Amino acid sequence: FIFDSSFVSAILDLTSDWVLKNNGSICIKANAQSCGECIQVSEICGWCTDEFLSEGESKSARCDDVTYLKKKDCKNIEDPRGSTEITQNKDVTVRNKDGNVKLKPEEITQIQPQKLKVTLRSGEPQTFDLKFKRAEDYPIDLYYLMDLSFSMKDDLENVKNLGTDLMREMREITSDFRIGFGSFVEKTVMPYISTTPARLINPCSNNENCTSPFSYKNVLKLTSNGDRFNQLVSQQQISGNLDSPEGGFDAIMQVAVCEEQIGWRNVTRLLVFSTDAGFHFAGDGKLGGIVLPNDGKCHLENNVYSMSHYYDYPSIAHLVQKLSDHNIQTIFAVTEEFQPVYQELKNLIPKSAVGTLSSNSSNVIKLIIDAYNSLSSEVILENSKLPEGVSISYKAFCKNGVRGTEDNGRKCTNISIGDEVSFKISIESQKCPSGGKPEVITVKPLGFNEEVAIELNFICDCECAKKGEPNSPKCHGGNGIFECGACKCNEGRIGRECECSKDEVRSDDLDANCRKPNSTDICSNNGECLCGTCECKKRENPAEVYSGKYCECDNFNCDRSGNLLCGGHGRCECRKCICDTNYTGNACECSLDESTCLAKNGQLCNGRGKCECGICKCEDPKFQGPTCEVCPTCPGVCTEHKDCVQCRAFGDGEKKEMCQKECSYFNLIKVKDRKDLPQPTDQSFPLTHCKEKDANDCWFYYTYAITKNSTKEVFVVEKLDCPSGPDIIPIVAGVVAGIVLIGLALLLIWKLLMIIHDRREFAKFEKEKMNAKWDTGENPIYKSAVTTVINPKYEGK
Repeated sequence: FIFDSSFVSAILDLTSDWVLKNNGSICIKANAQSCGECIQVSEICGWCTDEFLSEGESKSARCDDVTYLKKKDCKNIEDPRGSTEITQNKDVTVRNKDGNVKLKPEEITQIQPQKLKVTLRSGEPQTFDLKFKRAEDYPIDLYYLMDLSFSMKDDLENVKNLGTDLMREMREITSDFRIGFGSFVEKTVMPYISTTPARLINPCSNNENCTSPFSYKNVLKLTSNGDRFNQLVSQQQISGNLDSPEGGFDAIMQVAVCEEQIGWRNVTRLLVFSTDAGFHFAGDGKLGGIVLPNDGKCHLENNVYSMSHYYDYPSIAHLVQKLSDHNIQTIFAVTEEFQPVYQELKNLIPKSAVGTLSSNSSNVIKLIIDAYNSLSSEVILENSKLPEGVSISYKAFCKNGVRGTEDNGRKCTNISIGDEVSFKISIESQKCPSGGKPEVITVKPLGFNEEVAIELNFICDCECAKKGEPNSPKCHGGNGIFECGACKCNEGRIGRECECSKDEVRSDDLDANCRKPNSTDICSNNGECLCGTCECKKRENPAEVYSGKYCECDNFNCDRSGNLLCGGHGRCECRKCICDTNYTGNACECSLDESTCLAKNGQLCNGRGKCECGICKCEDPKFQGPTCEVCPTCPGVCTEHKDCVQCRAFGDGEKKEMCQKECSYFNLIKVKDRKDLPQPTDQSFPLTHCKEKDANDCWFYYTYAITKNSTKEVFVVEKLDCPSGPDIIPIVAGVVAGIVLIGLALLLIWKLLMIIHDRREFAKFEKEKMNAKWDTGENPIYKSAVTTVINPKYEGK
């Protein structure tokens, strides 16, 4: 096809106008009465300050799509834009632990930029890049918090030399490492411990020498002296309590919030929590009569938690908040028995890890090193609470070209020392917060003390509003401020030029009273707006009338059927047919008689569709026909439901793993025997008897039916019908007997054949003998073998 260029240009112009009108309507429908209101609607909206409104046009028409305003020859358009300004942009630190220059923790930078000023306009996102580089030789503070209940006795022996050994291992990671130690047991009230005087002195039995029970004790403030750690830990004694869960949450809370007593620096903070038991949490304190919620404050007196008997255990959410606020990363070193419990706890606490502690804590150093490497190789960004209407999104650019969006846009994994990753952060405001004052939010990587401070400023009004003329004569004798080319009415006044009082019309805009929601037409173009009220036009035919608050209704523009209004089976009200009894449809053209939709099984449309206007509309694409009974591709009812019946009744089959999800569409009833299955004569609705075989060649029997209330029911025999195993002895005996009989039969056949063969040969011989002809001539050389001798004296007597 060949198109003329002018034709293509005309099409493009029409398309452009359509798009502009539809986009512009977003701004017009907002009915903005001032420039400030207009720019809050959308980032595409602008406010025209020119005198360009036509007669009778509302001042809200000044607010429209910027491009469309230009099309309407508006020269001066208020369209402020947001911006992003970086106010502190210190480069990330490049150093190594072998260098000569040793930097203080506050001199090390791992995140860039550090401060920004962002100006937001509603609906317009502002984006900036954030860079993170994991510094080499970054200082580490590690606090070892140990359960000293009696079951940890052998573990304490292995921890006594932990200080120097761990210090030596950590020197491979950082040259600035400090370690501290604390211990915990349980709240010092019943029923957690025994409060008898003897047990308060020594809670252990079997003549064990144990120290008095306590909740939490800060044994050693963070120090770089490993020998001091060993010395103090060696002086610790095991204690005891009555119940299995321990009061570790109380201890974690105090370690987190008592920064000065613990000696935390603004560096990487690690808390190693070592135990072989579970934990108490918020609410458990009621067992000991403690009902006050944990206040999340420091209560250390002489390095001992003094309010354990007064405040309940903290909740998990409370701990998460405090650990995050104080940038503490937690390592749970627990025995294998409690691994599942602490794995679930780890999923609730960001930047935490779980390691399996051997029965005597002999592997604790390796556990700590592995957990630290795991935690430090992952960076997760979090932000502080956002002002109302403000949202933030992240996009991660990690190592090896890996990108993350949405929830994965906050984090990067497998980060090594010296690696650099970046994030694209987008901030958007949907409205101007109340007051419109600047707000400061922070974005920081979890477990690190550094953060990005972002000052948010909001564009809540236009620049032209600053030049407004109060009590302007242009506004009906001084009843408003003339700003940005329009009147901004004083309190109690409304109208294009503030000509009316609110008490008269009870609206912010006279035209708005005459305009339907989400519409730009005054009185639906069927009337006139007089002092905020629509007066509808009159028709030549008195029977035809406009009605409604906005003249939006009439009684003559309804659908027709058979050239009759509402098909002659209803009345027209507000452009909609109200049908008579037993008729429906937009034009009342449909009868409610459903007899033509009944299938052979008595169900409407075979239960596979809806009856509309006496015609079945099949909802399942596999079924077709006038009553949705024809299914060319269906495998049959029994085959279709076989897998679901098998998985629900016997927990087996191809859908075993997805049974709950895919096979809950029918009610299953088990019966003991086949004779208990429902029969067709027992039901008032059709049902199908099915016999199917499973993978083990076992048969199972069931019935499938759809009741009159469309409920699917399956009755299944609860016991599989499996073939019994073969009886070996009769089979072997039968085989042997068969072989013998076959052998005898073969011998008899062979003997019979030989007899027949011999007889045939003999008969042949006899026949040849009878047919032989012998020569009667004498042999000349023949001499008889008989010699006759006559006795001479024989006289014949």
